[in-house]
Amino acid sequence: MIVGPLLARFGKAAIPKPGGDKIGRRRLDTHFLGFEKLGAKFIYDKKTDFFNVDASNLQGAYILLDEASVTGTANVVMAAVLAKGTTTIYNAACEPYLQQLCKMLNRMGAKITGVGSNLLKIEGVTKLGGTEHRLLPDMIEIGSFIGLAAMTESEITIKNVQYQELGMIPEVFRKLGIKLEVKGDDIFIPAQKSYEVETFIDGSIMTIADAPWPGFTPDLLSIMLVVATQAKGNVLIHQKMFESRLFFVDKLIDMGAQIILCDPHRATVIGLDKKVKLRGIEMTSPDIRAGVSLLIAALSAQGTSIIYNIEQIERGYQDIDTRLKALGADIRRIEATAKGH
Repeated sequence: MIVGPLLARFGKAAIPKPGGDKIGRRRLDTHFLGFEKLGAKFIYDKKTDFFNVDASNLQGAYILLDEASVTGTANVVMAAVLAKGTTTIYNAACEPYLQQLCKMLNRMGAKITGVGSNLLKIEGVTKLGGTEHRLLPDMIEIGSFIGLAAMTESEITIKNVQYQELGMIPEVFRKLGIKLEVKGDDIFIPAQKSYEVETFIDGSIMTIADAPWPGFTPDLLSIMLVVATQAKGNVLIHQKMFESRLFFVDKLIDMGAQIILCDPHRATVIGLDKKVKLRGIEMTSPDIRAGVSLLIAALSAQGTSIIYNIEQIERGYQDIDTRLKALGADIRRIEATAKGH
């Protein structure tokens, strides 16, 4: 994400090949193709695994993104605001995060129109000034806490959620039968003994699938899958974006959940309606969202669970153990030694 601003300001940048979650191949092509359209040249050094970028003369261009990548769009926007001439980005991501970035850049002197749509037009300027900006709360954290409340039959209030920026997230939880009330800018989730999945109007099985914004965010599908394990009714979870993201369901099956993994992208969850509690096991977190989903499962399960590789969780949920303890969770950090962890 720092490459766009570096190119705009200094005309060059270098980044190592990124790492992170084990959820399948994570392409950077969208970023690179966008920069190349603006006139950047890329050299990949196999020995050092570094991408070196030269962009001493950025020129505005028409860019049709091959996918509506949030970080890809953000990176191209940050480079384009200081490029010469006009840049048009079509199939731009339009997530609230991106709208916020564009609004902030406009307050700093950029000229971006079409904010909130998938067609952004950027008139290049020569310099930007300072501004003040308040970050949005993390919608994935908000969704995680809603799921946590439902699974553990807890009454939780989530403060300052910027409700109007949550899109269809609250609605998808309601489809699983989870009650939530909006009080000012807070979400109140009452304690619920059970929650029943809605069916479609014709009675067919409920499908929850991800899609680019304003569709349902893929980052909450793992949470939805866990929450569905204790719902009354059945749900088909369709994860379109990453080919390895549903593989964590084997841990949930070990815990007693009834899930049929149809293929790498689809899982059918047969809700247990809280008649059978999940049981605690030892497990490893493959990625940040699966990690927090397993944590939610563990908090609702009978017995003790141990989750390894928690740095995956902490990348997206700061001080999660402290905050869960404040809500009454029995959770503690231990130094793992055995089993090669």
